[in-house]
Amino acid sequence: MYTQLFFILFITSTLFALEPIAPLPTTLEHIDLDKAKLGRTLFFDPQLSSDGTISCHSCHNFDNGGADTRAVSLGVNNREGSIQSPTVYNAVYNFKQFWNGRAANLNEQAKGPLSDHAEMNMSPTELEARLNTNLSYKEVFKKIYHTKKITSEQIIDAITEFEKALITPNSRFDQYLRDEIALTPEEKKGYETFKSLGCITCHNGINVGANSFQKIGLFRPYPYNAKYQDRYALTQKEYHKNVFKVPTLRNISLSAPYFHDARAKTLNDAIEKMAYHNLGIDITKQEVQSIVMFLKSLEGERPKILDVP
Repeated sequence: MYTQLFFILFITSTLFALEPIAPLPTTLEHIDLDKAKLGRTLFFDPQLSSDGTISCHSCHNFDNGGADTRAVSLGVNNREGSIQSPTVYNAVYNFKQFWNGRAANLNEQAKGPLSDHAEMNMSPTELEARLNTNLSYKEVFKKIYHTKKITSEQIIDAITEFEKALITPNSRFDQYLRDEIALTPEEKKGYETFKSLGCITCHNGINVGANSFQKIGLFRPYPYNAKYQDRYALTQKEYHKNVFKVPTLRNISLSAPYFHDARAKTLNDAIEKMAYHNLGIDITKQEVQSIVMFLKSLEGERPKILDVP
């Protein structure tokens, strides 16, 4: 009996190890809940922008998969951003942050929008001055950080702690990977098509992407526009033009439009364009619809941190 049980467990764990995608954890460890709750308040607070109209949530809407429905977000004084806002869901598992990877981690990333001229346009000094006049904030910061003065480093730290908790676990596909449920025939076929066509080459790992840089237009040229800051903007190497961080596909069905330039308006359109430009194939409508069914199985639960009192 024990030999049979061991064999079943061994086969199950071996099969799981062979999968190119890993499930998200169902519980969060090493999260400071008080800091994360403070970060949540800050994330929704337009006081963090120079004109008091823009919050982090303005460009990373939790009703749109943690992303933005617009091609580019609007910052203070209706200034247009330069690239499509990616999702903040599960961003802690990205190997780099921003489309071109210019931030190494969430802490570095959180500093960018706050000070960017087209986004929130606040210097660290201005940010500190504003929040230190808020008695409610001063009380909470003092309780958590044990200091009398709020610093910009503490503000960034709290927002980072919140973003670390923006995990969307228990998607149908994660449950399948843990051998808790079976995929529907349509979802299973979509996953097999996703792998057989080569999509899995770039979209793999725990975030189903976001773990490498790749050129968009690898097999068939994709329109280039220098206004979208790619790897070339950082390295000035010609072969880095149109090279971006591969986006995560988790909750992708919720976060239209797609690509750095928002050129793909629907999920079907995005799949067709990626097949054409990056796989060099003319994908069939049936294959597109099949992959869509798989991608929808990657939609996870709403992050618990959004609702914890």
